[in-house]
Amino acid sequence: MRIIGGFTLILALLPVLGAAQEEDPQVVYAYVTYFDCDPATEARADEIIKRSYAPHYDAAVEQGDIEGWSWLVHFVGGKWRRVLVLTALNIDDLLDSSGALGEIIEETTPEVGRVFSEVCGQHEDYIWQATPGVDGSSVGDARGDAGFSMYFKCDIGREDKVDEIVRESLAPIYNRYVEEGKLASWVWLQHLVGGEYRRLLAIRAADHKSLMKARASILQELMERKNQRVLDDFNDICASHVDYMWDFQIETP
Repeated sequence: MRIIGGFTLILALLPVLGAAQEEDPQVVYAYVTYFDCDPATEARADEIIKRSYAPHYDAAVEQGDIEGWSWLVHFVGGKWRRVLVLTALNIDDLLDSSGALGEIIEETTPEVGRVFSEVCGQHEDYIWQATPGVDGSSVGDARGDAGFSMYFKCDIGREDKVDEIVRESLAPIYNRYVEEGKLASWVWLQHLVGGEYRRLLAIRAADHKSLMKARASILQELMERKNQRVLDDFNDICASHVDYMWDFQIETP
């Protein structure tokens, strides 16, 4: 089986991407593989990642082939049970590295790959792009162990408008929560390749209780009258979503 990396920031939640503090924000790309695994045996997949695959991904980071990688574990949400993430600063490096790593892993650990496929028999691949200037941290920042991800289905013809809403109206709120230490980070990601979800909002905090407390406070603020029109426009463009909560089991760097 070929295993290639994937995002969450990210984000979201997945590792947080971007560099909002720079004058020219760095576009960051993430190849994310969402796995549907057997809950009874998924710990075997975690062990395979840690013992057999991590050295290859760590080496790719050390060599500068990728910016980072992560392994996320399901806490609350839908059918996705595990997430594998690769990030790079351009799409060419991301595609080259994911392909090369997949081939290396397939050649060096074929039996382990077979076991992994038995545990996590289905997956979905996405490539996400960090929206320039719309995030709450930079690459390499401390980002928290708990993540909350909202995957949105949006009107493709009006996605630029929803990005504008996030940049101008939501970003100041999320940035303030990061500055106050209530969130570790946040990121807004655009769909490049993959399934039905078009945008991803990911937030992170030290633990799930802190994360949920901050999220509830943000939602309450967004529902105030002064933000109602913006919120209505956002919900009209991205009319449905699914939520996941993740634990970041491995993250390099």
